[in-house]
Amino acid sequence: MRKIIHCDCDSFYASVEMRDDSSLRDLPIAVGGSASRRGVIATCNYNARKYGLHSAMPMAQALRLCPDLVVVPTNMEKYQQESRRVQSIFYDYTDLVEPLSLDEAFLDVSNCQQQQGSATLIAEEIRDRVRAEVGITISAGIAPNKFLAKIASDWDKPDGQFTITPAQIDAFMLDLPVTKIFGVGSVTAKKMSALQIHTCGDLQQISATELAKRFGKFGTRLHQLCRGQDERPVSPNRVRKSISTEQTFAEDIPTLAACQTQLEALFADLQRRIKKAQCEHRVKGRTLKLRFTGFDTTTVASAGQEVTLEAYSTLLQTAWARRQKPVRLIGLGVQIRAKGNPNQTDLFAQDYTEAEVKEESENDSGDEA
Repeated sequence: MRKIIHCDCDSFYASVEMRDDSSLRDLPIAVGGSASRRGVIATCNYNARKYGLHSAMPMAQALRLCPDLVVVPTNMEKYQQESRRVQSIFYDYTDLVEPLSLDEAFLDVSNCQQQQGSATLIAEEIRDRVRAEVGITISAGIAPNKFLAKIASDWDKPDGQFTITPAQIDAFMLDLPVTKIFGVGSVTAKKMSALQIHTCGDLQQISATELAKRFGKFGTRLHQLCRGQDERPVSPNRVRKSISTEQTFAEDIPTLAACQTQLEALFADLQRRIKKAQCEHRVKGRTLKLRFTGFDTTTVASAGQEVTLEAYSTLLQTAWARRQKPVRLIGLGVQIRAKGNPNQTDLFAQDYTEAEVKEESENDSGDEA
């Protein structure tokens, strides 16, 4: 029996914006395009949803429904960076992570030993860490399969979680609305309603043959899903390419010397993560990120297999010299060589040139989990 967690960040883009600007927290906000340019809502916070606003709604319509709406332009680079931070937490529990988008993913924790192997406790810990380390909230659903885990993650939003155990599946499915089944849109729901099919319990009364006759190939799938059956495995679709750790400080660090004193603890945490991932011999480069007052960020890197505190101290000096102003976040990371590559020293594994380091900082891609 699998143990699947579906993690879904709460109004992700809006949550990141509210985290970065506390004045937005109690206001209705929507992230998206300008109304004057026929923009639409990418996401909105829960204060805005009280007015009936939702994703994909034209921004002009949203402003008519909620004249006090604060429109925040999208910043995909920032959201991608924060998504990588969230997903890096997932990988601390399992390599079986299937990202669905920037803000949600399936995790198979069937073989995870943390929290005595309890998927419910693992989900709680993940949510606590996302809140503490990233500064946003995330909801989670826990179930024996992907279909039920995704339904469960939406059950107690925002900032909640819901568990469906194997013993609860039969009773849970009886009253579940058919509209909760992925693939049942407005047209199919209307067709079902005409047949007096409103719940999965109603759907269970119809044979697989009859469902196939009425709904085609989807009918076979409906016969399985209305019973809570889903055998799809969690399928990771990307290889872990780096390991990183970072810390946002309660008060900005004012000087280079003060930043240097913060390196030791961060470096120890990075070493722990590298050892846990068992990739000490696959390191091919080092990265250091600084985020300054005002949220401008720079990243420096150097090639090579050796991971030492001295190497990161040198990177810190290079990064600090670019802005020379208080620092709100320091991040350390390593780039990982693919497992299939020979474990040998690269003849060209020397520090990047100044031009290469400058190009790396201008890209400001941040951590990649």
